[in-house]
Amino acid sequence: MSGMAEPPPPAASPDPACSGEVERLPAVSLYRGEVFHARLRPVPHRFRYRVFSILIDLDRLGEAHRAARVFSVNQPNLLSFHERDYGPRDGTSLRAHVRNVLRACGHGFAVGRILLLAYPRCLGFVFNPLAVYFVFGTDGTLRAVLYEVRNTFGEMHAYPCPVEPGALTPAGLRQRVRKAFHVSPFLAMEARYEFRLAPPPADRLRLHVLESGPDGPVLAAGFTARRWDLTSRTALAALAAMPLMTFKVVAAIHWEALRLWFKNVPIVPRPSRTAGPARGAGAAPP
Repeated sequence: MSGMAEPPPPAASPDPACSGEVERLPAVSLYRGEVFHARLRPVPHRFRYRVFSILIDLDRLGEAHRAARVFSVNQPNLLSFHERDYGPRDGTSLRAHVRNVLRACGHGFAVGRILLLAYPRCLGFVFNPLAVYFVFGTDGTLRAVLYEVRNTFGEMHAYPCPVEPGALTPAGLRQRVRKAFHVSPFLAMEARYEFRLAPPPADRLRLHVLESGPDGPVLAAGFTARRWDLTSRTALAALAAMPLMTFKVVAAIHWEALRLWFKNVPIVPRPSRTAGPARGAGAAPP
C-alpha cells in the first residue's frame, strides 16, 4: 500500500466567498494536510503532524455512504463516519443539534446545507479535538460556523459564531469567541479564541486558531489541507500514508503533554464544567 500512486489533484476552486458554490461539492470529501501547534509562552513549544479529515454533508449521508467501498456511514469499515461520535451523543440528529445550538444563542435563520469537517473513524476509532460545522443559508451563503471542542475527559463544548455581513471576503473569514471550556491542563481559562479560516467550497482549506490571554497570544494552532474526492483509491492512499491516524492523534496529545511537563510548564487546575454554548462574535476586530 505504501507504493500506491497519488490521484490527480482536483481543479482549482472558485473564490470561497462566492454564494451558491457549496452546491457543487460531493456528499463527502477527503482533506489531506497538516496540523500545527506553536506555544508562545511561558516557554516555546512547537509540533506538526500529518492528518486527514473528511467534509461531509449532513443532509446527504446516504449518498456519502455509497462514495467508496472502504468508507461507510454509521457502519463499520476501514474508514467510517458515525453520527454518535459528534454533538450530544444522545440520539439527536446532528442537523437538529446544530439548529438547537444556534437557536439557543439567538442565531435564527433558514438553514440550508450543513457541512461537518472532522476526523473519521479509522479502524473503528476516532477522537476529535475540534469538529467544525459550516452552516449555510437556503441561498447558499455561509451564515454561521459552529466550533465543537472536546477534551480528553470526555466533555464537549460548542462555540456558535454567526457570519456577520462583510466578514467573509476573498481573504477568508475572521471570528472570535471567549474561551468557556477547559481543554488542556497547560492553558488557563481566562482567554479568547480568534479564528481565521478559508471555508468550503475552497479546495485548499485553511483553519487557524489564536488563543490569547491577558498578557497577549499564548498558542497558535491550525489545519491546512487540500481537498480530494473521497474514493476507495484516495481513502486507501491516505491510510497508507498515515496508518492508524486517529490512534496517533490521541497518542500525540499525551506525548506533547508529557513534553510540556518536562519543560516545567505550570499545570492549571481543571475548573468546574461551564454549562451552555458560548456566544461567538461574528468577526474579529481589525
